[in-house]
Formats: sequence, structure tokens, C-alpha cells
Amino acid sequence: MAEDREPPPLGDAAQTDFREVEEGEDLFVSTVSTAEQLSPTSPEPASLPAEDISTNSNGPKQEILLDDDQEDLFAEATEEVSLDSPEREPILSDGPSPAITPVTPTVIITPRVDAMFDRSLDEDEEAEENGDTFDMQITVSDPEKVGDGMNAYMAYKVTTKTSLNLFSRNEFSVKRRFSDFLGLHSKLASKYMHIGYIVPPAPEKSIVGMTKVKVGKEDLSSAEFVEKRRSALERYLMRTVNHPALVKDPDVIQFLENTELPRAVSTQALSGAGILRMVNKAADAVNKMTIKMNESDAWFEEKQQQFENLDIQLRKLHASVESLVCHRKELSVNTASFAKSAAMLGNSEDHTALSRALSQLAEVEEKIDQLHHEQAYADFYLFSELLGDYVRLITAVKGVFDQRMKTWSKWQDAQVMLQRKREAEAKLQYANKPDKLQQAKDEIKEWEAKVQQGERDFEQISKNIRREVGRFEKQRVKDFKVVIIKYLESLVHTQQQLIKYWEAFLPEAKAIA
Repeated sequence: MAEDREPPPLGDAAQTDFREVEEGEDLFVSTVSTAEQLSPTSPEPASLPAEDISTNSNGPKQEILLDDDQEDLFAEATEEVSLDSPEREPILSDGPSPAITPVTPTVIITPRVDAMFDRSLDEDEEAEENGDTFDMQITVSDPEKVGDGMNAYMAYKVTTKTSLNLFSRNEFSVKRRFSDFLGLHSKLASKYMHIGYIVPPAPEKSIVGMTKVKVGKEDLSSAEFVEKRRSALERYLMRTVNHPALVKDPDVIQFLENTELPRAVSTQALSGAGILRMVNKAADAVNKMTIKMNESDAWFEEKQQQFENLDIQLRKLHASVESLVCHRKELSVNTASFAKSAAMLGNSEDHTALSRALSQLAEVEEKIDQLHHEQAYADFYLFSELLGDYVRLITAVKGVFDQRMKTWSKWQDAQVMLQRKREAEAKLQYANKPDKLQQAKDEIKEWEAKVQQGERDFEQISKNIRREVGRFEKQRVKDFKVVIIKYLESLVHTQQQLIKYWEAFLPEAKAIA
């Protein structure tokens, strides 16, 4: 079987002397020349350049000096690769403009993006370290219900302010519906995931929440659903433009800048395409169980186990924080009920000092009710949403590891087919059939090229994943640090206000005679 075979050597790999790299020296000059000497006739792949060959892989490899510094997260420019599936046909709405219902305002976020489209990723990262690369503000605001009944949908205003040369203007706004965000993610995933790039996931669909909005049921849960989705879409765009490769993608620029956008199709959860996606996910799960990869790189094995454990623990913590949010909301409701009861008791009390104290207690409880409500809001939007985002991000990280396994399996299949072609050629030579021998040689040459391409693809995706994981880890620590500090500050503020309220009430309680 393809997965059980060790790939045969493709040639003698020349040893490269490892030496100390001086500051400012081009690390990849020797790499390019070595690769060219080793495979002068190898065809160059469209999506994965030959010079990007990592030293950590399964099977035959060339020892090439690379910089393993974790700070060099995006050392090379990215080429746009062709989609595996045909592009969807643009579908534009030609109907009359439906009625628009305003919903809620929003807040501005300030993600950081690269400054120049034509600069290499090395230059982008160096400029980012100097702190002057990103100059961009993205706002997702003004959720609006467009249309009536089950055909209604929510439209969001996406405003971009920037001085980057990526865009034709410094400030512009566009209207986008939720399916447009899903379509953007689908395009980016199809172009970048199979070469090892971590594409931030779009917010999940919610059939129940959106159905309430469509039928016009305006209650607290519907308003919370709309605000939660708006905030999630804003964070999604922030993470997308923070990626040095994704921010330069034409689809991202078109999404942010173009007024008219081809409508994304096949994004419905219950559509035929949605069912097909579920079937494909089930098939991928079966494939992962059947492919047995002999992992020779300890780093990948360690990281995969680390992300599995991190996924489990984040899901547990996310469930606990969501439970905390629910309890905090219940506490707020019960505190408000207690305040009303204390006020009613104070009004019916004949003792003047006791009546005044009960009325003051009711006022304090009303203030505490507001504090509990604000703290529940902080629990959710500061902490719970961050955990939920990273649960989905880790799923994306595990997805690129699966793509690496698929690339390895494809390489092994090419090895097996090449061996079969060589055996067939030997049989033709033994049977003395020169008329078919040339065809067999051509097929062998074709499969040798596919084997070399498969090796390069595997080496490149392995290198990209290493770089992407390093970037992901740095951003994860940064995000959690910022959110935990804000969350602790909100808790401290809540407790200080509680102390202030009770200290102000204490003299009233002591004044009861």
C-alpha cells in the first residue's frame, strides 16, 4: 500500500556544509544553487517553488541550510495557486431594493495589516517588528434587516480606513451580507489551506437565531444574536487582514473595496452544497483513519499532540465560561427581583428609619443588578468569545496538518505508480516488445516528474506549517494576554464598585434605632 512504503531515494544528495550565518547574509543563495545542481531537469511546480525545501520531512530529502529562527515567520512571498474546483458564476441581484430596518450601532477595531502589496514577506515582517507597517481600521457596523419574511437577510456596513497603497482610496464603505463573509472564507481556504496556510474560520451559521430575526421577533435574544454576529464578523476580518499573505489576496481587496460583489452561492446550511460538504467531511474523517503516516519528524508529532490537548482544554474552559455567563445573568435577574421586593417592603414599613434603610437597600441592589449585567457582558464578549474563536482556529490548524498528510499520501501513491511503471517496462524489455517500450519510457518519465513534484509539495507544506504555527503561537499568547488583562480589570472595577455601594449604605443601616 502507498502509505506503508518508504519512498526510494531519487538521487545522491550532496552534503552542504553547515556554517555560522553572518548578519545580513542571504540565507537562500546556497539553497537555490544546491537545489538546481541536484535536479537540473526537474519541472518547476506552479504553486510550490523548488527552492522552498525544508530539511524536516518524511522520505528522501536534501540537506539544505535554512534559518530555523522562530521570528522569521513569513520568510517568503506567496504565489496565488489555482483553485481545485471551478469558480462559481457571479450572481447579482437585479430586483428592486427591499425595505431596510436599522438594528444596532457598533464599535471600531484597529487590526494591523501589511503596507505594500508588492513587498516580500521578509520585508513585511521586518517592518512589522519596527512597528510602522500597519495602518488600517476596519469597522463592521449598522446591521440592517433587508426584506421581509423568510427571504429577509442581514446586511452589514464594512468600513475601511487606510493609507496603504493596496487600495485605491483612503476611506470606503461597502454593504455585505453574511453569506459574502462565508464566500470570502471559502475562496481563501481553497487557495491557501492545501499549501499549509492557516486561514481564519468565518463565524458559524445559526439557523435558529437567524430565523427569529427573519420572522421579525424583536426580543432581547434576537438583539444579542445580531450583536454577537456583528462582533464575530469584525474579529474575523481583523484576523484575515492580519495575515501577511491573505491581506494581499485579490479576493480580500475586492471584498473590502468593491461596491458590487458577486453573490456567494452554495453557502446555505441545508442546501445541496451544504449536504455535500457534510458528506465530504465524513469521507475525510474515514480517510484520516485509513492513512497511516510514518511520521519521522518529531516536531510535527509533538505539535499535533499539543493541539489535540489544547483543543480539549479550550472546549472545556469555553463551556465553563458560557455557564458562568448564564449564572451571572440569572444573578442579575434575581438581584433585580430582590431590589423590587425590598422597595415594596420599605414602602409598607411604618418605622421611619427602617423604611428609609430598606429603600436605600433597594437602590443599592438596583445598582448591583446593573453591575452583574455589565460583568456578564464582559464575561461573554471579552473571554467567552475569545475562547470560541480559538476553538475554531485550532480546528483550522488541525486542518492544515491533515492537508500535509494528504500531500504525503499523494506523494506515496505516485511512488507506487512509478514502481509499477518500471516493472511494466522491465516486462516489455524481457518480452522483446520495442513497439510499446517507448510509451512505457514516456510514462516512467511522467511519473518521475510527479514523484519529484510530490516531494517538493510535501517539503513546502511542511515548511509553511512550521512558519504558520510559529506565527499562530505568538498571536495566541498576545491575544490571551490582552483579553485576560482587560477581563481582570473589569472584575476589579466591579468589586470596587460593590465596595463603594455597600460602604455608602452602611451608615444608613447603623442609623436604624
